[in-house]
Amino acid sequence: MDFWAAKAVLDWQIEMGADEAILDAPVDRYDLPQSRAPAPAPAPAPAAAASVASPPPARPPRPAVTDPVAEAQAAAEAASDLGALAAAMEAFEHCDLKAGARRFVFCDGQPGARLMIVGEAPGREEDREGRPFVGRAGQLLDRMLTAIGMGRAAEDIGRAVYITNVLPWRPPENRKPEKAETAMFLPFLQRHIALAAPELLILMGNTPCDALLGRAGITRLRGTWAEVLGIPALPMFHPAYLLRQPQAKREAWADLLAIQARLRAAT
Repeated sequence: MDFWAAKAVLDWQIEMGADEAILDAPVDRYDLPQSRAPAPAPAPAPAAAASVASPPPARPPRPAVTDPVAEAQAAAEAASDLGALAAAMEAFEHCDLKAGARRFVFCDGQPGARLMIVGEAPGREEDREGRPFVGRAGQLLDRMLTAIGMGRAAEDIGRAVYITNVLPWRPPENRKPEKAETAMFLPFLQRHIALAAPELLILMGNTPCDALLGRAGITRLRGTWAEVLGIPALPMFHPAYLLRQPQAKREAWADLLAIQARLRAAT
């Protein structure tokens, strides 16, 4: 099969809804290995040798136990700029999500922007394109930011926005990130915020609130300012939630106005 034929087959699979690469062949997990015949018993030792005790067999060394969170902390602290941080995150091998994702998703927008948005994790479109918030939820987010004079593509750094996620790899079927996954990427996220140095943070949804504030329950948290690494942070409904619950756009608009007022007051 040549390149174009293989690409046509892959495109057809994607059109049919197959968006996860698992294995190139099925695995029969009920096909257990056949039991082996018992080994013959050893011949009895001579009487003279029986009186001499043989030394116990040496135990194999225990494998070193790795701490993914500690390794992430060390790698994050060693990153002196955003480029080095991105390289360290992409090289981090302790997260199984990396094996099933297409693209590493680090950020979008302008570093140094006054406003930084932290989402949950890449979705299907983000995994394809390698940028956060580019699907339907991302398009709604862009319209929300435009309504208060902000945007990820703004040339004026005072109106620019910088966007990232808690996780840089897409979870299978867009499931919610697990606690262990969030914990191992939290040091990277904290270093990311410190290097980007925004004036304000928006925490989009429960996952970034749980990671950075240690609290969840976005319906209670939204609209109330908190602090992350000394930076004012406002929890908000995720745009994906607003697509499912359009009646919540009123609260989202109130939060956007609060962000706009805070930015204007700081100028």
